[in-house]
Amino acid sequence: MDKIGRYEFMAEPFHCDFGGRLFMGHLGNHMLNAADFHSTARGFGMKYLMTIHRSWVLSRLAIEMEEMPPQYAKFQVETWVESAMRYFTSRNFAVVGSDGHTYGYGRSIWAMIDTESRQPTDIFSIDNGAINNWIVNDKPCPIDKGGRVKMGDKAELLRTIETYYNDVDINGHINSVKYIEHVLDLWPLEWYRDHRIRRFEIAYVAEAHAGDHLSFYREQTADNEYCIRIVRSDETECCRSKVTFL
Repeated sequence: MDKIGRYEFMAEPFHCDFGGRLFMGHLGNHMLNAADFHSTARGFGMKYLMTIHRSWVLSRLAIEMEEMPPQYAKFQVETWVESAMRYFTSRNFAVVGSDGHTYGYGRSIWAMIDTESRQPTDIFSIDNGAINNWIVNDKPCPIDKGGRVKMGDKAELLRTIETYYNDVDINGHINSVKYIEHVLDLWPLEWYRDHRIRRFEIAYVAEAHAGDHLSFYREQTADNEYCIRIVRSDETECCRSKVTFL
């Protein structure tokens, strides 16, 4: 079995925005699905982990796109494990069109947790560290890794939302992709008529659950660059995000 997984998707019309391009949230979903397909086929995916009270949890995600796939376009998400440490592993993505051109790339960091204690657990304890057999360190991913999202005290509270059934994933907390969608909803439709997303970063810090209120604070940090802090009901910071537009 190849160390690199390749999975075909299509930019379905109801997964595209008013401009006929795939929503960033749906692209993120395809990346997470590709990650699960890849890990499951190689023996360290969610299907197996759930039987031993373990789960993968996304810690960081950075997506940088030259363009988004247009409506009805078929494309592949390639994914591979770049490195693995005791508590974290890095996984990369490439979004490749059916004609072979690359739409963009993604980088992600994952942790493995014990689903009962919710604490990080040793990745190498799974099948005697079998994940090491699948590491690819010679395939380029030519985008920057997600860094620390720095924010000052000038961030403005833009919105507070409630969370419901559709926000919750298989791990019982707010779905990683839902945060992406909520962040991108901070800009009005008119903004997206004149701007497109060049790069999206998000770093997850703490879990939120159904019923939590999420407050979104935004600060402009450069031309067409914005940082967002998401805080749950008890004032715990859940995650930070950075969005760069063109």
